[in-house]
Amino acid sequence: MSQRSAGTAPAVSDSTKGAGTGPIVAVLSFAGVVVALMQTLVIPLIPQLPTLLNTSASNAAWVITATLLAGAVAVPMMGRLGDMYGKRRMLLVGLALLVVGSVIGALSASVVPLVVGRTFQGFAAGVIPLGISVMRDVLPAKKLASSIALMSASLGVGGALGIPAASLIAEYASWHYLFWAASALGVFVIGLVMAVVPESKVRTGGRFDFAGAASLSVALITLLLAISKGSSWGWTSALTLGMLAASLVSFVFWGWWELRTAEPLVDLRVTVRRQVLFTNLASIFVGFALFAMSLVFPQVLQLPTSTGYGLGQSILAAGLVMAPSGLVMMLVAPISAHITTTRGPKVTMMLGALVIAVGYLLGTLTLSAVWLLVVISIIIGAGIGLAYGAMPALIMGAVPASETGAANSFNTLMRSLGTSFASAVAGVILAQMTISTGAVSVPSEAAFHLTMAVAAGASILALVLCIFIPRFQSPTTSTKVESAAEAFEPATARN
Repeated sequence: MSQRSAGTAPAVSDSTKGAGTGPIVAVLSFAGVVVALMQTLVIPLIPQLPTLLNTSASNAAWVITATLLAGAVAVPMMGRLGDMYGKRRMLLVGLALLVVGSVIGALSASVVPLVVGRTFQGFAAGVIPLGISVMRDVLPAKKLASSIALMSASLGVGGALGIPAASLIAEYASWHYLFWAASALGVFVIGLVMAVVPESKVRTGGRFDFAGAASLSVALITLLLAISKGSSWGWTSALTLGMLAASLVSFVFWGWWELRTAEPLVDLRVTVRRQVLFTNLASIFVGFALFAMSLVFPQVLQLPTSTGYGLGQSILAAGLVMAPSGLVMMLVAPISAHITTTRGPKVTMMLGALVIAVGYLLGTLTLSAVWLLVVISIIIGAGIGLAYGAMPALIMGAVPASETGAANSFNTLMRSLGTSFASAVAGVILAQMTISTGAVSVPSEAAFHLTMAVAAGASILALVLCIFIPRFQSPTTSTKVESAAEAFEPATARN
């Protein structure tokens, strides 16, 4: 039993949840898409950032790294604060930080203020898990499965749609307009949330775990710095190894502290339940698979045809190839919900991992035409949509209602770690396996195929891990389950 469950407020029943919940789902899902857009906002600018900011490539890389680090730190803390003080309130705080960061970015002319702005944007990463938790608390049971699937898929949707949108602005206007557009979207979403989304009455109360937050932050920052900068620092350098050692020590202290404090940041006794543990482990590998495509496809599309495998497309065309995968993620949300309702979220996530693996295995065979990349991205997008839609159902099926904010945030963190590992692993492969084209070295065709193969392997590992998730128990005739929400009961209640 959770250490905080004694003070858990009763779940809101269907009879007390208001009608007309469609706008709530639409607003929360749109908020998720906007936040996810921030993750890919500057990807089309990466080759140009050193020139635009008058800095070195290593300094410009912090524009990406800062958002990653900020998100990793913010997600678990915002989830716990949401459980304590109100999920809608913390959701608005996250969106406000997004607006602040976007304005700073729009006014930036050098690398330091832009990194500061991107850091503030990263703090908004907790909006998606908080939105999922709000849905559990305020939506009627019959709408919960499909709504959660749509909200969870928004992380992939925003990431996929962000690349073509950013490419369009970057190609035809000043890069500052990317950040002005982001700030306008943030303000718009804040207004929608304030007008439409109610506050959840499910709270834990208690005190915030500052020691747990500090030690987890140090552990995550040092780990992600080692992963993201290891290739430039050197994987065996004293700095990289020191970061990894500091991360290990911090994680050990954090685990020790969380098991001994009365009100932990993350209840590890809940986290090690089989359903939660294996869902989170599988989420790391699904997150890896999500990001690998974003690293391979734009480069293959933009490399010159003289390489023999490059497709010679523009930045905008490369971005547009990624767009269908985002749309497919949204379209499969109802399918994900239906499978979850009838067969259980475990089956949905296993099917998603299998579909992702099929897409990447196809990519290991050929990346020779634009239409093939579109097809592969659609297959992978469908798998991501299925898997991401099932994750919150699995997590919320094993934790008390008053801890869904922290639990969903921790799951989102696991996905983010997966994307970080993808960036590091793919970065090493693409940097080491190169060919020369005149005075420039570019990744070889074999490097792209190997990256796709590694991503396929990650998907298969996710599938294997899902096998260990407890089996979904179908409702009997005498105890019919009206919707998937009742199938999301804590595992302890079912076993």
